Amino acid sequence: MNKEQAGGKGEQAVGKLKQRVGEAVGNDNLAKKGLKDQVKGAAKETWGDAKDAANKIKESRQEAASEKAAQKRGKISRSVDNAKEKVKDKIEDFKERHTA
Repeated sequence: MNKEQAGGKGEQAVGKLKQRVGEAVGNDNLAKKGLKDQVKGAAKETWGDAKDAANKIKESRQEAASEKAAQKRGKISRSVDNAKEKVKDKIEDFKERHTA
């Protein structure tokens, strides 16, 4: 949970309390302020949810890119090893053909 999500939840809780108290004592201004705080808190929490989702997507893409890069490095490494073995085989063939 990020700070926007936590702050939004807190504002909503405080807003609900203000609204209930305002309604209980007949103070319409306090009840309206409580409702306003709830709306602000919900917006803040939703913004936090969006940020959280964006960060998760970013992390997922970074992990996928890292995995793809590791696969490419592995493929190149295997190609180098294969080429090295082929050259070694040709050198051995050459030695066999040109020695005693």
